Amino acid sequence: MIAHMEFGNVLITGGAGFVGSQLARRIVPLANHVYVVDDLSAGSPDAVVSSDRITFIQDSYYREEVLEDVLPRVQWIFHLACRSLSLSVTDSLEDFKTNLYGAFALLEKARTLSPALQRIVYTSTASVYGNADVRPTPEAYYQITTPYSASKLSAEHYFDVYGRMYGMPITIVRLSNVYGPGQVASNPYCGVVAKFFECLERGDPFPVIGDGQQTRDFTYVGDALDAILLAADSPNSIGKLYNIGTGIETSILQLAATIGSVTGRPDYPVVHAPKRPIDHIEGRSVDSSRIRRELNWLPQHTLHQGLAATYAWLRQRSSGEERTP
Repeated sequence: MIAHMEFGNVLITGGAGFVGSQLARRIVPLANHVYVVDDLSAGSPDAVVSSDRITFIQDSYYREEVLEDVLPRVQWIFHLACRSLSLSVTDSLEDFKTNLYGAFALLEKARTLSPALQRIVYTSTASVYGNADVRPTPEAYYQITTPYSASKLSAEHYFDVYGRMYGMPITIVRLSNVYGPGQVASNPYCGVVAKFFECLERGDPFPVIGDGQQTRDFTYVGDALDAILLAADSPNSIGKLYNIGTGIETSILQLAATIGSVTGRPDYPVVHAPKRPIDHIEGRSVDSSRIRRELNWLPQHTLHQGLAATYAWLRQRSSGEERTP
């Protein structure tokens, strides 16, 4: 799907996190050089692929000196750095600085320091949909329920405004519950898939919040990366906003059962836990018809296939034979 793509010099913010590190792995063979910036507040330096085409900078992506050093060198920017949903509730100021002020600082500096800019891809989130009345949920809908979704949607508006006012080539994508190889439970940004696999490895029951009937739209990381790269490469995606997801709702209990099936542990036990303040979203699926129609993107993995690939990666990782998705 991406063999024909070519990139010059690339900046990936948050490139030591789950999606960012997997994006770096995928884009290195397609780029001249990749600059990864991550302060390691959640990411891991071990996640950054070793290559003479990668420069890793451990720092805040929005620090002025970092931006002034890197931005004149790059033509493509993938902005993935952010604070997580759970951390945004406990430290809203840091959420604001990282998710919103940082995005503004990046845009303002890129406007003047990146004269050869080809594209900025901003990865937003399906969390902006809250408890949507319409599912699968189209891009025009939003319902803000947390500091995280407020800062991410506000940043979307800034990216949109800078594209309109200054003609900057910007594309926004909203990711939905991405999982897969590279996601580990030790990362505070990780999702329920990684947590369930970790519990299975320890022999602990799956911790299910509430009754487990709440649904999510789980998207395999390889499919999400295909969509991000298509959005970066296509001239038709400039100024556009795209959902990236399957459109399929899967309950947490269904997820637990599928992981049990994939790992040969059917009827693996679950234990129910009380809801936390952030556990208020009862259902989610996103309408990805726009990116399917305009960029010819289709997810290639069913949930069972994606979980099987994730389990295979975890087994290879534990044996020291890690492979990329």
